[in-house]
Amino acid sequence: MGNFVANEGLSIFVILVWLAINAYLFVQFYMNFLVERWFYTRVLLGHALSWARAPAACLNFNCMLILLPVCRNLLSFLRGSIQCCSRTAARQLDRNITFHKLVAYMIAFHTAVHIVAHLFNFEYFMDAQLNRNSSHLPFILSEIGDNENVSFLNPIRSNETSPTIVMFTTIAGLTGVVITLALILIITSSMEVIRRSYFEVFWYTHHLFVIFFIGLVFHGFGRIVRGQTLGSLQSNKPNICAEIFQDWGKNESGCAVPEFAGNPPMTWKWVVGPMFLYVCERLVRIYRSHQKVVITKVVMHPSKTLELQMKKKGFHMEVGQYVFIQCPSISRLEWHPFTLTSAPEEDYFSAHIRIVGDWTQALYEACGGNKSELQEAWKLPKVAIDGPFGTASEDVFGYEVVMLVGAGIGVTPFASILKSVWYKHIQNNEGVFTKKIYFYWLCPETEAFEWFADLLQSLERQMTEKDMPDFLSYNIYLTRWKETEAAHFRVHHEAENDPITGLKQKTLYGKPNWDNEFTNIASAHPGSKVGVFLCGPPVLGKALEKQCISHTEAGVKFIFNKENF
Repeated sequence: MGNFVANEGLSIFVILVWLAINAYLFVQFYMNFLVERWFYTRVLLGHALSWARAPAACLNFNCMLILLPVCRNLLSFLRGSIQCCSRTAARQLDRNITFHKLVAYMIAFHTAVHIVAHLFNFEYFMDAQLNRNSSHLPFILSEIGDNENVSFLNPIRSNETSPTIVMFTTIAGLTGVVITLALILIITSSMEVIRRSYFEVFWYTHHLFVIFFIGLVFHGFGRIVRGQTLGSLQSNKPNICAEIFQDWGKNESGCAVPEFAGNPPMTWKWVVGPMFLYVCERLVRIYRSHQKVVITKVVMHPSKTLELQMKKKGFHMEVGQYVFIQCPSISRLEWHPFTLTSAPEEDYFSAHIRIVGDWTQALYEACGGNKSELQEAWKLPKVAIDGPFGTASEDVFGYEVVMLVGAGIGVTPFASILKSVWYKHIQNNEGVFTKKIYFYWLCPETEAFEWFADLLQSLERQMTEKDMPDFLSYNIYLTRWKETEAAHFRVHHEAENDPITGLKQKTLYGKPNWDNEFTNIASAHPGSKVGVFLCGPPVLGKALEKQCISHTEAGVKFIFNKENF
């Protein structure tokens, strides 16, 4: 239970508070439209009025939140500010994309409820006009406003008007259609299969959020949903006058013809703050994108992995951070995130880029990856850099015992960490709090080991020379292999160094038994707080998170951290 609270307690609390605010706003605004002022509106619409307005309030709240988790510079600032006070609170900022998705789902839900309720409302408005019976209160209410300078209640002004015409000729109707279409495109293109296979589709359609927010701000300006004015409530009290509606306007009745008005638009008050912050965010990104970046070295690694070593004036990084890279010659609009693989102690910063899509393939070719001869420096493409931005891996040196788990190219953030460890020990840095690192790398192909093996060999030698052979325990797992490779491995298994990596530690085959690994680490470090850091697929993340929660032996707390960008 203790590990569950340490890992998920604050996250669950934040989600519960968010859900509670949504529930409160829904109930509060539902009840707000059951008061006397909206009596005559409810005569036309019934409870569909409240069912339309309550989700609108929740939409305002969630649209206020949706931009904040993607303000990367703001999150990096907050992370650096609160990290010294509460590492648990800082870890919540690493789940920004998860929260962004939850808010998006909530927006989609309330949008659906809002739309369905308004479809009923328009049907009720139309029915009131079609049933032209002067002894029928809904018809009398619909007729109010036919004369000049008299406010109306029913936006459908005649029985010949089509609701479709109202939908496409009013501010509320037109903006409602536009923002609904934008929302559908944004959500459908955000599915995992689209993002992985057609990133450009996801990237471009996501920028429809600009149209979404413009439409959202102007949506309420039409004031289609109207209630009785406060002044009119003095001369026409619904609980009395509704019974004698045929005598409205006559002196002896004491009931004037009611007047109606819509609420002033409120959405802009909810979203103007986050929109301003996001505009500032984009301005910072634009400024950074125009700063000169020099590619100092390009390395073509096996398994189609491209390493770019770069320099930029004033660039400062921490371990495990990431940047967004743009290549104008490929696309001026696309920015792609890549983890930094260099250490803060180095005089350059680097990223390892696996060639898996159109954009990365174009970058690979622009850097001469498809050519046998060396690429001249002046022919290298220009790139722009936005960042660096913080991730969970920044906290790695805050734990005495650390587990690093990487899968495939997901090893990149740990390259920065291990390099930094190496530099710190070379410089005899006594301030290193971390006393033990367990490193696990799961990879499906032997070629992927090659670019990282040099670093591990250097660390292996360094730890031996410093008489610290137990500081770093690394376990490399090959998860897939061919029969021809298996025969080669068997022949060379007794060799001093591993036939795949060249390390003294032999490569393991298959997948780790995580239950045994966690049990052994807990036994070796009783009473410790162990930081578990993952950069890999969600399936592996769920498995590790489950182990972190279930293993409480020897008073050990496993704290799970996952790269999420």
